[in-house]
Amino acid sequence: MTNRIGLLLGSTTPPEDIARLAREVEERGFGELWIPEDYFFLGGIAASAIALGATERIPVGIAVVSSMVRHPALLAMEAATLARAYPGRFKPGVGHGVPAWTAQMALTVKSPMSALRETLTGVRSLLAGEKVDDEGRVHSYREVTLTHPPAQPPQLYTGVLGDKGIALTGELADGIVVSVLATPDYVRSTREKLDAAADAAGRDIRPEQVVLVAMNLTGDPARAAEVREQIKPVLAFYVAATGPCPLFASIGANEAIADMIARGGAETVAAEMPDEWVDAFSVTGGPDEARAGIRALLDAGADKVVVVPVVADNAEETLATVAGLVPDFTS
Repeated sequence: MTNRIGLLLGSTTPPEDIARLAREVEERGFGELWIPEDYFFLGGIAASAIALGATERIPVGIAVVSSMVRHPALLAMEAATLARAYPGRFKPGVGHGVPAWTAQMALTVKSPMSALRETLTGVRSLLAGEKVDDEGRVHSYREVTLTHPPAQPPQLYTGVLGDKGIALTGELADGIVVSVLATPDYVRSTREKLDAAADAAGRDIRPEQVVLVAMNLTGDPARAAEVREQIKPVLAFYVAATGPCPLFASIGANEAIADMIARGGAETVAAEMPDEWVDAFSVTGGPDEARAGIRALLDAGADKVVVVPVVADNAEETLATVAGLVPDFTS
C-alpha cells in the first residue's frame, strides 16, 4: 500500500515532545514523517532516532543535513546505525545548508556542489560496505570503512533548488526533498529535469520527488477567510528570507519580490502579496482546497506531499483536516 501524504515536524518542537508527536503522526495514518535539521534547533540524527524508536512502521527522513557540517564518513556511520536498527525506515537527506547558518560555524566553502557530490558518493560507498580512500576538494578519506554497514542501505535524498543541484540529484541520489513555497509549475519542471538527468547518467530509476507544502487548514467553511489571512505573514517571512530564486521564478514573481524586499522586507511582502501568491505558495482553506492543492502537486510530478503546518496556533486543526484526506491519497 502506498501512502502519498507525509508530515514535517516543526524545527521549534521541544525534543521531549518528539516521541509523542511521532506516535500521533503514525496513528493519524500519515505515510511518512520528516524532520528538519535547521541550525540550531533540532539535531536531525538524534531527533530521527527518537521518532523511529517511538513508532513501529512509519519511515522517518531528515530534510536536510548540510553537506558541509558533518563529514560524510560520520554521516554514513550515523545513517548505518539507524538503517540497521530500523531497516527500511530511515531516509537521510543532504543539502548545502542555509549560508547564514553555515557561516556561523565558519563552514563556508568555495564549492558547495563539490561538497554535495563528495558527500553523496562517499556516503553511498560506505553504506555499501566499501573502503573509501579519497582526496576531495572539500572532503577527504583515509581508508575509511564502516564496521556496521547495513544489509539494506537507506535511500539518499537531496534538498536543493538550482538546476545544477537537481542534475546532481538525478545523477547520484534516490530522490529530492523540494522546499516549501514550491509551485506546481516548479514541481513539474523539477520532475522533467530529474528524469532527464537520471537518463543521461544511464540510471534505470525514477528519482522520487518529495514536496514540502506550507498548509493552514480548517474544517469549518466559515473560517476559510480567517486561515487565509493567518498564513500571509508566515508566507511573507519565508519569501523575504529566501529572496528571488527558482521557486518564485516559476510564476514570474522574482522581480516583484526583489522590489518588495528592497522597500520594506517581510512587512511589505505581507502587505502587498497578491492573492494568487497564497494559492501558488501554499495550500490554504478547507478540505476541498486541501484536496485540490495536494492533487495539483501530485499531478505535476510529486511522488509524496509532506504537510508543513506553518501557523502554530492552527496546527492541530490543520493536522486534523488533512488527516481526514489521507485515505484519498492511499492506494
